This record gives sequence, C-alpha cells and structure tokens, in this order.
Amino acid sequence: MVAQEYTVDLNKPLVFQVGHLGEAYQEWVHQPIVSKEGPRFFASDFWESLTRTVWWAIPSIWLPVVCFSVSRSMKMGHTLDHVALIVVTGIFIWTLMEYTLHRFLFHINTKSYWANTAHYLLHGCHHKHPMDGLRLVFPPAATAILLFPFWNFVKLISTPTSAPALFGGGLLGYVMYDCTHYYLHHGQPAKGVTHNLKRYHLNHHFRIQDKGFGITSALWDRVFGTLPPNKATVKSK
Repeated sequence: MVAQEYTVDLNKPLVFQVGHLGEAYQEWVHQPIVSKEGPRFFASDFWESLTRTVWWAIPSIWLPVVCFSVSRSMKMGHTLDHVALIVVTGIFIWTLMEYTLHRFLFHINTKSYWANTAHYLLHGCHHKHPMDGLRLVFPPAATAILLFPFWNFVKLISTPTSAPALFGGGLLGYVMYDCTHYYLHHGQPAKGVTHNLKRYHLNHHFRIQDKGFGITSALWDRVFGTLPPNKATVKSK
C-alpha cells in the first residue's frame, strides 16, 4: 500500500504541519514563496507573537548590553585601545560562528517529524518565506537563552577582565549580522559593498542554497570553499 503524499495547507498554522512531509520536507522548504505577507505559525496568539520581531528591536535591546559589557572591562583597568582590539576580536569570532551555524545547523538535512518541525522554526521558515519581514531577525527571547552558553564559552577562552569586552564584541557582531541580514532582504542598495552582498545573499536563496553561507561577508566561504560560481549569481531585486 503506497502512502499518500502529504500536502501543506498554507492557510492554516504551519509549524505542526511541516513535520508530516517527511523526506519531502527538504525539497518543499527550499522552494521559496516570495511575499511580504508571512504565514501563520501557531493557532495560539501568544506563541504566534513570539515568532514575530521588528528589526529595530535587535539594536534597541542588545546595544545597551554591548555597551555595559564593554564598560565592565574598562572599569577593570583595560585601556580604550585594548578594549577596542578585544571588541574587534569578538566581532571576528562572531563571523566564524555566523558561517558555522548557518552551514552546519541551519542547513542540516532532516526527515523525521520533530526534526523537520524544529528545522522549520529555526531556519526553514526563512527559506520558504524569505521576504517575511517579521521573521528575518532572531527573536530576543531565544537570543537571551543562547547568550548563556556563549558567555560561558567566552570565559573559557579569555581572562576575567577581558571576557566582558569579548562577549560585547561577539554580541555586537550578532547585532550587525541581524541588521545586515534584514537590509539585504528589504533594502535597495544601488551599488558598492551592500549591493554586492545583496546579490550574494539572494543567490543563496534563489539559485544555489548549499553555497554562500556568509551574511556579513564572504570571508569564510572563501576559506572553506563554499563560494557559489560567479555565473550563478542572481540579480538583486
């Protein structure tokens, strides 16, 4: 007896539907629907509200934390020049985390019900509805939870006095990433670096989705050999 292929109803909350796609989920989720109107995720208004975030909430919430963290290292005796170097190091560390998370976690292949469901919430929804402006940046509640292991990681690789500034630099890198990501989808750069980044990122969404994992730069794609071929670049919209 052949099982009937599952069909997702886009007019109903999606999160608990997508898991039923099984092995067909990967193909489905990488066929983007280009619309600024995002789908409903949950039947519950409360859980639905947690999935929607305006882009300006990210700098508004996290930049004060960055400033506080950096100021702690300065109060512990570090000079401004030294703190600036630590912050830049934190940003650099973030760029590698950005690439690694995007390539190995956000693009993991799934086929079971709960793995598909988790992947859709984490990143699949963005590939399915890439222009959904309220689901482009990471929800602050989820970020707050993930900052705890990040802080513990920073403490392992730095000194007690430099850890706050390094943490602040990494968090600043994240803020830059999320704001850049939003701009690449909804901004209209005419030329220059941002124009090239937009073309590069749209290529990842609409042409070769297993290449071009960098958002703020193509640095780590160059290092690890995941640059898309030039001929596959899509025009920015």
